[in-house]
Amino acid sequence: QVQLVESGGDLVQPGGSLRLSCAASGIIFNLTSVAWYRQAPGKQREQVAYLTRSGRANYADSVKGRFTISRDNSKKTVYLQMNSVSPEDTGVYYCNAGTYSVGEYYPDHWGQGTQVTVSS
Repeated sequence: QVQLVESGGDLVQPGGSLRLSCAASGIIFNLTSVAWYRQAPGKQREQVAYLTRSGRANYADSVKGRFTISRDNSKKTVYLQMNSVSPEDTGVYYCNAGTYSVGEYYPDHWGQGTQVTVSS
């Protein structure tokens, strides 16, 4: 059974920082590519960033320079460091375990999501 559990979502002020975590189980973590997605009410789910098993990272233009995706294979955990957040970053953030192939990330397993709200 594959399980991904996100945590760390919170209310944060504009310009502030937050770190999300995703604990994985039931997968060979070091052989799995990972990603973060987010979804706001009334909007489509969008990919925020992905990180391959070999360490290649890719970011959406909207978060480049502000967010950092990382992983700790020994802890089987994915992180998303969010800096200089704005209200546009508000949404439910989901982690994903998938596959990277031929320059594209393919989502597979999803976590339950964690709420991030950026507001004064």
